[in-house]
Amino acid sequence: MAWARKLLRVDLTKGTCTSEPLNMDWAQRYLGQRGLATKYLTEEIDPKVDPLSPDNKLIMTTGPLTGTCASTAGRYSVVTKGALTGAIACSNSGGFFGNEMKNAGWDMIIFEGKSAKPVYLFVQDDKAELLDAGEHWGTSVWDTEENIKKKHQDPMIRVASIGVSGEKGVKFACVVNDMHRAAGRSGVGTVMGSKNLKAVAIRGTLGVKVKDIGAFMTATANGKAILAENAVTGQGLPTYGTQVLMNVINEVGALPTRNHRDVQFEGAGDISAEKMHEKRASDGKSNLITNGACFGCTIACGRISQIERTHYTVVDRPQYQKASGGLEYEAAWALGAATGVDDIDALTFANFICNEQGYDPITFGATVGAAMELFETGAITTKETGGIELKFGNTKALTELAEQTGRGEGFGAEIGLGSKRLCEKYGHPEMSMSVKGQEFPAYDSRGIQGMGLAYATSNRGACHLRGYTVASEILGIPEKTDPLATEGKAGLVKAFQDATAAFDSAGLCIFTSFAWTLEDVAPQLDSACEGEWSVEKLLEVGERIWNLERQFNLAAGFTGKDDNLPARLLKDAAKSGPAEGKVNGLGEMLPEYYQLRGWTTEGVPSNQTVERLGL
Repeated sequence: MAWARKLLRVDLTKGTCTSEPLNMDWAQRYLGQRGLATKYLTEEIDPKVDPLSPDNKLIMTTGPLTGTCASTAGRYSVVTKGALTGAIACSNSGGFFGNEMKNAGWDMIIFEGKSAKPVYLFVQDDKAELLDAGEHWGTSVWDTEENIKKKHQDPMIRVASIGVSGEKGVKFACVVNDMHRAAGRSGVGTVMGSKNLKAVAIRGTLGVKVKDIGAFMTATANGKAILAENAVTGQGLPTYGTQVLMNVINEVGALPTRNHRDVQFEGAGDISAEKMHEKRASDGKSNLITNGACFGCTIACGRISQIERTHYTVVDRPQYQKASGGLEYEAAWALGAATGVDDIDALTFANFICNEQGYDPITFGATVGAAMELFETGAITTKETGGIELKFGNTKALTELAEQTGRGEGFGAEIGLGSKRLCEKYGHPEMSMSVKGQEFPAYDSRGIQGMGLAYATSNRGACHLRGYTVASEILGIPEKTDPLATEGKAGLVKAFQDATAAFDSAGLCIFTSFAWTLEDVAPQLDSACEGEWSVEKLLEVGERIWNLERQFNLAAGFTGKDDNLPARLLKDAAKSGPAEGKVNGLGEMLPEYYQLRGWTTEGVPSNQTVERLGL
């Protein structure tokens, strides 16, 4: 029950689509989505494989609650070896695609090999076939989705596709579904493009069954009531979206600015949620049109925005004069504070391009910020940039590079390498603000100490969604901890990481964890799924998943030395705000973290830990 109990295996080399039963023993141990797909990936590929080799595999996967009436149960993930990092990659997305896949009767789709020509997968319930995508190759995500729906004459088809950036090998290309929802980080779209797979289009009408419908309806109703009554999930996120954090994080002195040279941005207010609501003098309209929700979501944190029509970025560009997915906090930070740009319409324009051409705005903005520092220090010049004055705060430089990167052209092709490769190429690897090759999100760990440990130990490279200690250190959820203290943060990070793995694997949005604990999730899973699902079991599942991901990375060639932060965060003190004079205390937290994890001093899971978790 809850699981569809089958997967679709697509051999792109042979052009075949085959149904297989889901391994239910693994499902009991890894639950679904992130956990279960990682188990399949680790069993089926060599961790040392080149991410862009046909021998790498790409898995689209749902959780057991995906497609049910549980709040936010529309999630799916894309799991592979990441093109940006070479580490385990699991990128989570909302929208409606995950629900459609589950309602078509599939827990996951495993893509292997490489097609000789561009193709897309079309699934209609239990029927699946590979179709020619030649007419779609070279087109944007927006055009691809619209054209596939027109071709099949069904507006209810849900599409996940790559843009030109994924075709051109931009290292941080995404898989975008429903026009502006994305499996967004680590280069999962790059892997998809390397396989000549343009899109997956699904129509599902079969429904999802649960074990005990009465108990399930009670459990989900209780969960929705908790979300509605919570200040974050019932008020803050619906009203302001994730952008509610912009001014908050700036005030606490943890907003990375100009490639982490500063921790506060003087233009934060001009790119904030409040600014998105503000009516413009020019036309009496605001950047924000309305909020939006993914399938089954009662939070509705999504943003739908528009750009002021006379702004230089949209003049003579009708496709960007339409309303589309608006700025989220991470994108607004990366495109704004990280580059010193405070023009909200320019940020919205760049974000639209990220959506249309399918690439990660976090890595893009952070890489542009690194390039700006390289430019200002003389490591690169207008000769390399094609005449672009790549200075901090240069709005037109940002938007020009957004267009170039989406097409994989000009200096945009260099930005498409990501900051690690870019900075190494120009002789300054220390200017890449990344871990394991993936750029930091929007929190400076000198001002939020726990996030430094979370970034350093994240299995997918720097990531806020693998252990969001900001909830505790800034928002006081589930309890308030001092953001400037290192004491107790090892345990806090481990707890957040294990719980997050369980939330992800269930098929739920991690934003529910602002209001829910695993005590709220367990009854929903227990009434939906066969077997017994307690809080204790979910914590063990989360820990097992975390250690399995760790084992993959170790086998891929990563070591404990990669659990580190750039020297800037460890040696250069914050210049302003509450954290003024502080650096991140990773060296104080990491040994305790290893000990709590049951790992050796080199960061390797001990034999006892491996045996205890059945790895």
